[in-house]
Amino acid sequence: MATALTAVLAGGLTSGPVANAAPPLQVTTLASGLSIPWGVVVAPDGTVLTGERSGRFVAVRPGGKRIDVRADLSRIFAENESGLMGLAIDPRFEQTRRVYSCQAETTVPGAPNAPGSLSDLPIEFPQTGQTIKVVAWRVGTDWTRMARERTVLSGIPINSSGRHAGCGLAATGDSLWIGTGDSATPRIPQSRDSLGGKVLHIKLDGTPAAGNPNPRSPIYSLGHRNVQGVAVAPGTGRVYAIEQGTSRDDELNLIVSGGNYGYKPDRLPFIYDESVPMTDPVRVPGAIGSVWSSGAPTIAPPGIAFLPESGWGPHSGGLVLTTLKGKRLVFMTLSGDGRRVVSSTEALKDAHGRLRGVAVAPDGSLVLTTSDGDGSDRILRVRWRG
Repeated sequence: MATALTAVLAGGLTSGPVANAAPPLQVTTLASGLSIPWGVVVAPDGTVLTGERSGRFVAVRPGGKRIDVRADLSRIFAENESGLMGLAIDPRFEQTRRVYSCQAETTVPGAPNAPGSLSDLPIEFPQTGQTIKVVAWRVGTDWTRMARERTVLSGIPINSSGRHAGCGLAATGDSLWIGTGDSATPRIPQSRDSLGGKVLHIKLDGTPAAGNPNPRSPIYSLGHRNVQGVAVAPGTGRVYAIEQGTSRDDELNLIVSGGNYGYKPDRLPFIYDESVPMTDPVRVPGAIGSVWSSGAPTIAPPGIAFLPESGWGPHSGGLVLTTLKGKRLVFMTLSGDGRRVVSSTEALKDAHGRLRGVAVAPDGSLVLTTSDGDGSDRILRVRWRG
């Protein structure tokens, strides 16, 4: 279990010192028998909520009671990397009872444009009969039911295979951050007329947030491949996105307004060319380099969270990544300016299978979801034992 990250960081752009000893962690199972639980959030009272990719919400109450939550997920398009994906909890949940989801849905011909659909903008995406939406839900007080309130944003592209669907969410007091995938379509990462391959920033009503390069567009940054995790650093408000690489170079990026992160897979006309670099400053002048890169091989990180300022030993205040292919957690400490990783440590390698969702509970523990897809996936709680 105590294996160094040397192989993972080989060839990385900004790798720092690597610790050799795995952190002392305690892992317990909160729920089992799940099928690809994707996003996970924890309410102020400690209730854990996850969503299975195929379209089901599952809650675990503080006493351990599991609830299969009733919700209308009849339009979910669950194919390959798409379905019921990222979740975010309203910071004012105790007052609003609101949770946000990012989900792929089949479209209904002739349906009116929902608020936030940006139908007045020249948004382009593959016309396949599916789209990705950000949806607001109201959670019942007993957690047995979630009522769909509204579509906050629609028009995020997806292809019929469901490949590179994204879709990470983070909520602040007045806005949502959304990481999207490029739907494996050549022009989309660099297109300012598509919501794919981007980090989006919107107000809670679905309109573009202040500070976006184009005040009429939700696009905050572009040039991304497949962003499944977004997190906002407490205190600084810095926004980070974790992005899965091609055959190499998963990336952790510090997101800035108007930033182009350099993925441009259209070198061959009409062919999605994944031999290009994840960050290509030659073909994308001014492309912003990553804070961290995996090098080769990739470890496929989908989840990111910032740890509390205490209770996690030397990792307190740092961040943690989940990994699918890597089947481990990666703890990272950032520099003061947040632009580089000064140290990293891995934990739980090969101990619990593919790790996907991650959230910080009110008591400071981590809540994870596994993603092996064989019907035996679990929700795990991880505590520091140091």
